[in-house]
Amino acid sequence: MMDLYLTIAIIGIGITLFIKDYFSIDTTSILIMSLFIISGVLTPEEGFSGFNHPATLTLGCMFVVSAAIFKTGLINGFSRYIIWYSRKHYLFALIIFCFFSVFLSAFVNDSAVVALLIPLALIVCKNSGIPPSKLLIPISFSALMGGTCTLIGTSANILVSSYAEKSGLKPFSMFEFTLPALCIIGFGLLYLIVAGPFLLPKRAEEGDDLSKTTEQYVTEIELTKTSWDCNKPIYKSSLSTEFNAQIVEIRRNGIPVFSFERGFKLQEGDRLKIILNTDSLGNLKNSGGYRFLGEKISLYDLGKKHKIFETIIPFGSELAGSSLKQLRFRNLYQSSVLAIHHRNEVITENLSEITLKEGDVLLIYTSKESMKILTDKKLLLTLNEHEHSKTDYWKAIPALIIGLGVILVAAFNLTSILVSAMIGALLLVTTGIMKPKEAYESIEWKVIFMMAGVLSMGSALEKSGGSAAISHFISDTMGSLNPSITLALIFGLSFLSTNVLSSKATAALLSPIVIKLAQELQVSERPFLIAVMFACSLTFMTPVSHPANTLVYAPGNYKFNDFLKIGTPLNIIIWIAATIIIPWFFPFR
Repeated sequence: MMDLYLTIAIIGIGITLFIKDYFSIDTTSILIMSLFIISGVLTPEEGFSGFNHPATLTLGCMFVVSAAIFKTGLINGFSRYIIWYSRKHYLFALIIFCFFSVFLSAFVNDSAVVALLIPLALIVCKNSGIPPSKLLIPISFSALMGGTCTLIGTSANILVSSYAEKSGLKPFSMFEFTLPALCIIGFGLLYLIVAGPFLLPKRAEEGDDLSKTTEQYVTEIELTKTSWDCNKPIYKSSLSTEFNAQIVEIRRNGIPVFSFERGFKLQEGDRLKIILNTDSLGNLKNSGGYRFLGEKISLYDLGKKHKIFETIIPFGSELAGSSLKQLRFRNLYQSSVLAIHHRNEVITENLSEITLKEGDVLLIYTSKESMKILTDKKLLLTLNEHEHSKTDYWKAIPALIIGLGVILVAAFNLTSILVSAMIGALLLVTTGIMKPKEAYESIEWKVIFMMAGVLSMGSALEKSGGSAAISHFISDTMGSLNPSITLALIFGLSFLSTNVLSSKATAALLSPIVIKLAQELQVSERPFLIAVMFACSLTFMTPVSHPANTLVYAPGNYKFNDFLKIGTPLNIIIWIAATIIIPWFFPFR
């Protein structure tokens, strides 16, 4: 009984940490796992078993397979056609982006799909006058719906299927729940296409747009002997404290200084390239102590070497959770951050102190070379431009064949999805389509650690008897109800929980409970497990309920209430549809 109390207490702590967002999701997950081990609820072997769980291993292999298809430029090859047809009319754009998002996310990580489509959508918006806010939420919501179509569509699907197999039940096949998913998606797409244009906000050129609010200029100055800033560190200089100027380049005795931090001392004769707004530029000219070597130049007219990039921090980026100062961002990447769209506000001062989060939009002044390094390392994604990557057909066609092979072999039950994905990942590396280093870098380790951590919650619930106790309580309370009503309540609990927890945590918590519940009610476990799968993916009510929603939050200039206004009716529609459709395809008896 003590183990049960400890389990409930630790899960309560975990839920609080998830909601309060004190730590990143993966850190919270590992912390929960550690508490289970330290408290003795789980042995070390049981606690760490999440790392060799089939769901975790399958997900890691699928990251490699998906990355190979992206890397070869195969999907990017369609981008020009998407942009061309979407320019014709807003309704065309809405339909094309929604359907393409659904299709891709059935086989590729939904966050990766949204990250791919955001720059394309912004190009369409810029050239056609469509407000980004009219397209980005539908793209995100469509990606979440598409993930329900196949076993590999989302990590929650893989996790729930693995729990079923671990409990002695038949695992789900690749396309077993595709038909009911498509029926539910039909209702969702109809809502987005018919009601979306009226409900989606129209925010085209508002002040929150970083590229409009930061009207800043670059100019070059030289410190004279009368300057107050001589022999002062940068952070104490008048340039920083009084004029809020950002120093992007220093030349001392004609030699460029590539590495300088806020404590770097300025000297007489230093030539500085600085960025500041128009008002500060006028005040600086009147202050004395500086010799101006050139007139102001708009940041957007700098030419080819340095330019402005509007970027977003993607899910899993190493930048998230740290400040620019902690990352030594300017020194490492020779790049200056001019503004940050951080949740609901645009920040242009004290940028180095802001703790960055996934979904933050950064306006960066840098060279194309430095920007390529940042994007290649998956630290940032560019939003204001999209390069049509040349498709390498010598690698793209074999990668596509291997990807299809992984899906079809698992679909025809020739082997498990774990073995199929593992063989596919190995073939991609051994054939040279991906280098081993690229394969390692393609895996979102943050997701892997999060998955391993949350799996311990389900294990602890089962071992302590918590899942049996909870399912027994539900059975006693609702046992006399129609199973469809119980299914509806499970679906509702799942999608509401996912709006405050992660989809993996919700799936890990509820999977063992619904299996025990179905056994208590003497009905099939399958409809309840599918309800948990679908509900964990179909979560639209908040921008933080899923990384895909977080990604579109800032680029679309959305507010928190926009997701409530548009996502809540959609969740209710899908809730009702799923309650009717799931038992139709998967009867209770």
